Amino acid sequence: MTILKITQSLDGSLNTYTDAAHGHVKENGRSTGGYLVKFGSGAVHWNSKVQPFVALSTSEAEFIAAVEADKEIFWMCNILKEFGYKIDGPCILHCDNQSAIQVAKNPDHHRWMKHLDLQFFWLRDAVENGAFTVSYLPTGEMPADALTKPLSRQKVIEGRSMMGLDE
Repeated sequence: MTILKITQSLDGSLNTYTDAAHGHVKENGRSTGGYLVKFGSGAVHWNSKVQPFVALSTSEAEFIAAVEADKEIFWMCNILKEFGYKIDGPCILHCDNQSAIQVAKNPDHHRWMKHLDLQFFWLRDAVENGAFTVSYLPTGEMPADALTKPLSRQKVIEGRSMMGLDE
């Protein structure tokens, strides 16, 4: 049996993007959260779903979506390590909400969201331990935007292109 051993470094080729639409589901006030994982120039995994409970603010909805995205990228990094890829430095999550980023980076901001279930504080600990970095990406450059809300045809085409899913 031949075992293929890859020693290539990822060196920034793995990126995750997250977005949420606060209170977007009119029937129950729940938010839609989504994320996209790109490996190189193309999307390899994405998810979009209604969050399981009502978020009290846009920041909270975005933070919850970021936690879901980080759980996925954590798994993705682990499996890539199993395949032999070297992961130098923290995995990067791109988010278009400054407040959610601050909550992830700064424990003092958690007092505004202490009503959240403890599972959501996992992201803050992962950032604090250096496993993840949360980075701001303006909404106009956010490929995950197309996963969370209705957009014009032109925005969908732009989003598809940003995802690496061009025709």
